[in-house]
Amino acid sequence: MTSIFPLIPIFLLIFCRITSFFVVVPILSSRNVPMMFKVGLSVFISLIIFATIGTNKTIPVDGVYLLLIIREMLIGILLGFLAYIFFTVVQMAGSFMDMQIGFSMASVIDPLTGVSTPMLGNLKYMIAVLLFLSFDGHHYLIKAIIDSYKWVPIDNQLFSRMYNGQVSDFLFKSLSKMFYLSFQLAAPVVAALFLTDLGLGLLTRVAPQFNIFVIGAPLKMILGFFLLVILFPELISQFQQLFGIIFDYMEKMLQLIGGAQQLSP
Repeated sequence: MTSIFPLIPIFLLIFCRITSFFVVVPILSSRNVPMMFKVGLSVFISLIIFATIGTNKTIPVDGVYLLLIIREMLIGILLGFLAYIFFTVVQMAGSFMDMQIGFSMASVIDPLTGVSTPMLGNLKYMIAVLLFLSFDGHHYLIKAIIDSYKWVPIDNQLFSRMYNGQVSDFLFKSLSKMFYLSFQLAAPVVAALFLTDLGLGLLTRVAPQFNIFVIGAPLKMILGFFLLVILFPELISQFQQLFGIIFDYMEKMLQLIGGAQQLSP
């Protein structure tokens, strides 16, 4: 027992990082995933990592240990939040399209997150989840948090990176990249419907007897659905690129926290 008790603080630090990652990371953090499954998976992965790197380390339990727990939780939250940011690209793109088609007032409750989401955004999000699971993306997420200990060991310098502003600058650039990708996904539909609005405006000037409010809404819906049917086969390649960007940015975040030079997304 005397040889086991000094190893418990190391296991708790590993468990804090893994658990905080699963609280934020997309798909695995959704409400329909049982809490017992999340806790059991966290304990199982923590035991694997502890058996690999934790048996040759000792950390005293003192006042600094609380800061170590906060530091490990922040690492897991940062990695999960970075993946979550780019996973909301599809919902943001759907909200742009809903705004142009006219579905922005018909938002629905997403059972995965419990918040109101746009209709097309919710549809694209479900498709993205299915494609992500079919591509074994959840395996890559688990592999990413396990490999994080190669880049960011227990004795890392996260607080100094946050104090220097490197982490916040990287998150800000990631957010700007997220808005760019979401608008890029929605650009074909948004541009086509914008030209439709322009044509309807010209029609109003040429033939004022047409009721533009009666004609415009059904026309934009029909055109929007027609464009979605045409563009749906391209979603696979677009989501593949998006998933590649997610893991690329997670790797850059690990390099940044682990002590590499500041990387520009």
